[in-house]
Amino acid sequence: MNPKPTFPTFKPLELKDRDEIHPRLWTYQPEISELTFANFYIWRDYYDLKWTIADDCLVFLAEREDDYFAFPPVGSDSRVELVEQLLTWMREEKGIENTEIRRADQRLVDELAESDLFDIEPTRDHFDYVYRSQDLGTLEGDAYRRKRNQVSQFDYYYEYRYEPISDSLLEQCLRLAEVWCEQRQCEDDISLSHEFSGIEDTLNHFHELEISGGALIIDDRVRAFALGERLSEDTAVVHIEKANPDYRNIYPAMTSSYSKERWMHEVTFINREQDLGISGLRRAKKSYNPDHLVKKYTISLSK
Repeated sequence: MNPKPTFPTFKPLELKDRDEIHPRLWTYQPEISELTFANFYIWRDYYDLKWTIADDCLVFLAEREDDYFAFPPVGSDSRVELVEQLLTWMREEKGIENTEIRRADQRLVDELAESDLFDIEPTRDHFDYVYRSQDLGTLEGDAYRRKRNQVSQFDYYYEYRYEPISDSLLEQCLRLAEVWCEQRQCEDDISLSHEFSGIEDTLNHFHELEISGGALIIDDRVRAFALGERLSEDTAVVHIEKANPDYRNIYPAMTSSYSKERWMHEVTFINREQDLGISGLRRAKKSYNPDHLVKKYTISLSK
């Protein structure tokens, strides 16, 4: 039995912690893409993530030397005192002058609305893009004419098939991720380097993380793949999507195929995460005509 930590003791995130963490996140039925075990596991090294249980709430702490913050506590519907306690502890015990809870969802913000203890600011770069699975799967309607044309061109130029990711495809997916990393020069970008490490971990622990994936096969080789999971009863989240860009329009084909074959008949919505303020990524996510954005906020103590 893996003992769970209790506040103010935190422990580094490990794969064996999933049995304790995943049920708490699932019970919460989150809207924001961060709140899955797989997402935290993928980015655990980048953020130097640690976790604990406080007032029966799950709390994650990012302890990077240059970027120290907490994720929103996940649990009860009365978290005002816990939020104050957590921010105060970070300031007084950890010596962090500007303590923050980041990626806070609307639910937590609503709980804090009557208190004058906190400053709350929306963080647009981290808003999640949420689409109707039917829209991404079928690309029907005038709004999706350009995407349909791109997929039609892909259909015309390439003979391919879609396959759910199974054990036989995991190694090929990893090889493709390595090519992507080389093309993007991951060794020169710490976030890309950690993203590749997360992809590698996810593929190596595909079954333990209970991830769902799909791949496009051309010439009997994986040329694109996507990895995701259920975020809540009516929403899936896509954590990773990689492709060989030598195949024109392969990304729209991968997005539509994965949505249609894996999620369209199971969930109403697909969360495709944030754009991080990157202009090209923002244009790409907007081009798929999101149904709505999920807002996120930064919470700090009032001065």
